[in-house]
Amino acid sequence: MTKTPLSLKPLPALIFASRWLQVPLYLGLIVAQGVYVFLFISELWHLIESAASFNEQQIMLVVLGLIDVVMISNLLVMVIVGGYETFVSRLRLEGHPDEPEWLSHVNSGILKVKLAMAIIGISSIHLLRTFIEAGGLGNPNSNSHYTEAGVMWQTIIHMAFIASAVGIAYVDRLTTQAATTHHS
Repeated sequence: MTKTPLSLKPLPALIFASRWLQVPLYLGLIVAQGVYVFLFISELWHLIESAASFNEQQIMLVVLGLIDVVMISNLLVMVIVGGYETFVSRLRLEGHPDEPEWLSHVNSGILKVKLAMAIIGISSIHLLRTFIEAGGLGNPNSNSHYTEAGVMWQTIIHMAFIASAVGIAYVDRLTTQAATTHHS
């Protein structure tokens, strides 16, 4: 049984249709993801070309950079697919073999938590790279361009991301419980 579309008055129809203004934003993020694919291929090619002359630390730093690009790309997919599905229109992927499992229960709260977790993952990779590159802090022969204060601030910012994610998840849980209690 199909539903007949509801007819809206002009102002509500215009307001509701304004969600389509987000489409160029999502298309722009798809272009940005293409840039990340190009960056990944460039970095991978650089790793392959220079592997023989790199030491283990240099290889690890390039691989961490590749992982960082992949995590940012995953974040872009979550924002593009989840945001479009949540705020613009249904993608109608039900039954498609490649439908992301998380998409069936995505809402703005879950999307925020997933984005916060992805940002923490990306921040973790950056912080790990910083720790590896700054390994010689305090050593006068080190060529690290990080200062102790810089490493400390990166760590503090990372901890702020974690605290924010916990706060977002907690608020989402409270609102979900309140909605469940209210509808019962």
